Amino acid sequence: SRGVLLCSLTAELTVHGLYSAGDDVVQLTPSNFNREVMQSDSLWLVEFYAPWCGHCQSLTPEWKKAATALKGVVKVGAVDADQHKSLGGQYGVRGFPTIKIFGANKNKPDDYQGGRSSQAIVEAALSALRSLVKDRLSGKAGGSDYSRQSGSGSGSSGGSKKDVVELTDDNFDKTVLDSDDVWLVEFFAPWCGHCKNLEPEWAAAASEVKDQTNNKVHLGAVDATVHQGLASRYGIRGFPTIKIFRKGEEPEDYQGGRTRSDIVARALDLFSDNAPAPELHEILGEDVFKKICDDQQLCVIAVLPHILDTGAAGRNGYLEVMMKMAEKYKKKMWGWLWTQAGDQMDLESSLGIGGFGYPAMAAINARKMKFALLKGSFSESGIHEFLRELSMGRGSTATIGGGALPKVHSVEPWDGKDGELPMEDYIDLSDVDLDDLGKDEL
Repeated sequence: SRGVLLCSLTAELTVHGLYSAGDDVVQLTPSNFNREVMQSDSLWLVEFYAPWCGHCQSLTPEWKKAATALKGVVKVGAVDADQHKSLGGQYGVRGFPTIKIFGANKNKPDDYQGGRSSQAIVEAALSALRSLVKDRLSGKAGGSDYSRQSGSGSGSSGGSKKDVVELTDDNFDKTVLDSDDVWLVEFFAPWCGHCKNLEPEWAAAASEVKDQTNNKVHLGAVDATVHQGLASRYGIRGFPTIKIFRKGEEPEDYQGGRTRSDIVARALDLFSDNAPAPELHEILGEDVFKKICDDQQLCVIAVLPHILDTGAAGRNGYLEVMMKMAEKYKKKMWGWLWTQAGDQMDLESSLGIGGFGYPAMAAINARKMKFALLKGSFSESGIHEFLRELSMGRGSTATIGGGALPKVHSVEPWDGKDGELPMEDYIDLSDVDLDDLGKDEL
């Protein structure tokens, strides 16, 4: 029925991830990640996955087997990065599955590059554990930096105030408004009881956010009883008041909770919002095409006119439209690809592209072997409407021709220049005496 077709492209699985409470794999979320991993002295292997990702589904039994084998020795966890995009974005996760090793310095995890069998995973874990123990023995490292800094016993302030930036009437504009980074700013009064309760949470969150966003999100504080110009400018009527500042936007009231975990979670969401757009790849061969379309929920593909038809300026105009759309939909973590008309005929044929001219666009769900075609204009508004409908589970879809991803051919990358017509064979007449033409040979 039409209702079934409409939601087939982007509807997520309704299962609760790939792991359950009965597994030895610890299910990690933004609310427990800091407590379980960052403040732990244990070595952690963490898989970032999406429930719809075929490679993740294949890894699941091996990951569970490795977790059971490493029980009590190395911690093994998993993050549903499709559900918890802020956590995936925080660690630069662009494809699934991504595996990270959290060792001595939890703020700088290592990428796991080994095989996907339980044997390979266990061997890598033990190797990393051996290195960790050697470092501790030599006095190089030990435990989580954050757990030692923040502490958890009675009398602890919960964090160091050094990472909360003191903001004043004099430095506010230069520090906050002129910054390309995101700022959460607390306006407080020294006599305010609620402000005193917030202070240790704000300090602890500032340290954590600084580390986990590579210093791209900052927490500041304004004593509104001293810097009354700022308090007046932003209409501060009660304490504490927290506002969010992003470059080029009006300040936004923070509406979240007042605990460290609440503040950190909101900061990480803001970090994800402010992250760079996905890369736009030219389809040059099988590897990039299959990886992006297999590992992402959706890959958006443009088939652009031949360079002889548009020149460099025309092509760059189309690519600019695509990059703007990639920026607009970056939180979806989709893949973005393009090719020149005629370079990938198998791909065009499987998607039914070409019959109505170029540029053309398709969105592919490789897991379901379904695709949808852009029927409107190849413009910001036309593509936005096309992708918005898909993201809401609407729009007609079809099965990819042949029921499998098409063969992709290796091509040379575009050099960024206008195209040149091929040189045809020709006769060089420069040495011919035209007066002799037509005379009979004696």
